[in-house]
Amino acid sequence: MSRIGNRIITIPEGVTVENIDNEVVVKGPKGTLEQTMLNGISMKVNGNELTFERANENFKANHGTMNALVNNMIIGVTKGYSKGLEIVGVGYRFNVQGKKLVINAGFSHPVEVAIPEGMSIDLISNTEITINGIDKMLVGEFAANIRKIRQPEPYKGKGIRYKDEHIRHKEGKKAA
Repeated sequence: MSRIGNRIITIPEGVTVENIDNEVVVKGPKGTLEQTMLNGISMKVNGNELTFERANENFKANHGTMNALVNNMIIGVTKGYSKGLEIVGVGYRFNVQGKKLVINAGFSHPVEVAIPEGMSIDLISNTEITINGIDKMLVGEFAANIRKIRQPEPYKGKGIRYKDEHIRHKEGKKAA
């Protein structure tokens, strides 16, 4: 029995969830998100409650996945998602220029990253940013791509890391 798949999702006020041509469309105050229905899963809207049912036991994995995806979409169009990043190192800094994020991370040149459509970056300081958006997957993927530019190293901890990330430090060479 899929516990996540059988979970009843409560639809908040101001949010509409529709199944149009095997496509789930969630509209809310922050925007609209779409997701293709997974195989063997059907959706039922009953007032402000949303449930998913599977055709048979072969679609057990899709049952919980579809429930979680639509729940994330509902949270995204009402509250939104955010991911915090910080950069550690001498001379390392973030800078937002229009629709580009410019990162100085110890390379001979600044790295420019285009900010995807529907996402915004809040510059808290020149070493901290917050990525905001309505799609949980895209926010996480964009944050991971920024972190990949200069991953934190284990000796001094220099690099780009998530705000809540803890870097395990290694001991350096011992003097003879």
